[in-house]
Amino acid sequence: MKALRASVLYFSGPAQAVLESDGLLVVGPNAQGRQVVQAVGSYAGLAPRFADVPVEHFPGRIIAPGFVDMHLHYPQLDVIGSPAEGLLPWLENYTFPHEKRFASPEYSSQVAAFFIAELLRNGVTTALAFATSHPESVHALFAEAQKNQLRLITGKVLMDQHSPDGVRDDTGQSLADTEALIQRWHGVDRLGYAITPRFVPSCSAAQLRGAGELAAKYPDVWIQSHVAENKDEIAWVRALYPEARSYLSVYEQFGLLRPRAVYAHCIHFSDEDRALMRATGAAAAVSPTSNLFLGSGFFDYVGADRAGFQYGLASDVGGGTSFSPFHTMLAAYYVGREGQTKTGVSLSPQHLWWQHTAGAARALGLAGVIGNLLPGCEADFVVLNPQATPLLARKTAQAASLDELLFALIVLGDDRVIEKTVISQAGS
Repeated sequence: MKALRASVLYFSGPAQAVLESDGLLVVGPNAQGRQVVQAVGSYAGLAPRFADVPVEHFPGRIIAPGFVDMHLHYPQLDVIGSPAEGLLPWLENYTFPHEKRFASPEYSSQVAAFFIAELLRNGVTTALAFATSHPESVHALFAEAQKNQLRLITGKVLMDQHSPDGVRDDTGQSLADTEALIQRWHGVDRLGYAITPRFVPSCSAAQLRGAGELAAKYPDVWIQSHVAENKDEIAWVRALYPEARSYLSVYEQFGLLRPRAVYAHCIHFSDEDRALMRATGAAAAVSPTSNLFLGSGFFDYVGADRAGFQYGLASDVGGGTSFSPFHTMLAAYYVGREGQTKTGVSLSPQHLWWQHTAGAARALGLAGVIGNLLPGCEADFVVLNPQATPLLARKTAQAASLDELLFALIVLGDDRVIEKTVISQAGS
C-alpha cells in the first residue's frame, strides 16, 4: 500500500463533493491485484491507522478522481478545428476522407499512441471512444490502451450505406468482425467492447438488426451511437423511417436501447424520447463543445432531469474542440445558461465536475468502479495544481468555498492544471 497527502476531492453522493483540505488517500491492491482506494479522509484521522504506510506529500495540490470522457472519436484527432457549415458537410468534407487512412495498421497505431497520450495528459482515465469501420483501427486502440492500463471502451464502426468508398463496410462481414472483436478484447484487463452503429442513416436495417442481435447475445458489452444531434440528420432519419415515432425510437425498434447503451448528443428530444431513455436505462453523452462548434443545438438539462435519465459529459473530439475536461465543463455551463428554457439553468460547479467523473461512471454502468475516490474504486486519479497559471493562482487563493474553488478551475483551467495522471495499476 501507499498513501498520498494533499487536498483530496471526492463525491459522497450525486453532485455532492467533499474536499479534505489536508487529506489522505490510501491505495493498495485488491484481491485481483489491482490498485484500488483503501481509505480516504482527513490526514489527522487516518494517519495513525496507516502509520506504517509510506506517504507521498503534495503540498498545495488537489488529488481528484480521474476524468471520464463518455464520447469521442480517436480517428478524428487530425480533423479537430476544421471549418464547416454543419454536421453533415463536416462529415463529408473532413471526417470520412480522413477515416479511410485507418485501414492501415501502422497509421492506426501511430494515431492511437498520440490519442492515448493526449487523454492522459488531460487527466482522462476512462474513455468511451469510436474507432473506424476498419478492424485494424480497433486492434490498434485497444493495444495502446492495454499498454497504458487505461480503462477504455471502443468498437468497430458499423456503416454499410450512405457512406463513401473506403469507410463503407459490408453488412455480413461487419457483424462477423464485430463479434470477433468482442471475443478478442471485451473484458481483457480494463478494456470493454462497444457495438458501434455510426448513426441510423449510415446503417441498413439489416445491419441495425444484426447489431441488436449481438447486443442481446452479449448483454455486458456497451452500445454507442449518435442520436438527435442535428436537424438535417433528423430529417434524413424521418425520410428513411417515416413510420417511426422519432429518431431514438428507431434504435429501440432494433433492440439497441438498454443499460450500457450510450447515445451522443440527445439534443432534439421530446418528452417521449426522454421517458424512453429512462425506461430503457440508456444514457446520454453530452457534448457541449461539439454542439456549439457545429451549431447543433443545446442539451436540455431541465428536461433530462425532469425525466430522470442518466447523462455525463464528453469531449466529442474531433467535432469537439478540446480534450480538456475543463473546457468541456465550461462549455456545459454555457449550454445550461442558454439551454432550451426561457431562463436557462445555472449548473453548479459540483454538478459539472460530477458529470465528468462519478456521474459519467454511473451513466456507463461503472458506478463504484471508476470516477470517484471512495474505498473500492480503482485508483485512477489526477494531481491538480490550482496555481498552474498566475491568474488561476490569484483566483483560487481568494476562493471562500468549495464551489468557488471548483468554478475557478473550470473557468480558468486547462491541461496545465493536470500535474500528474495516475492509472490504477495491476500487479503492483
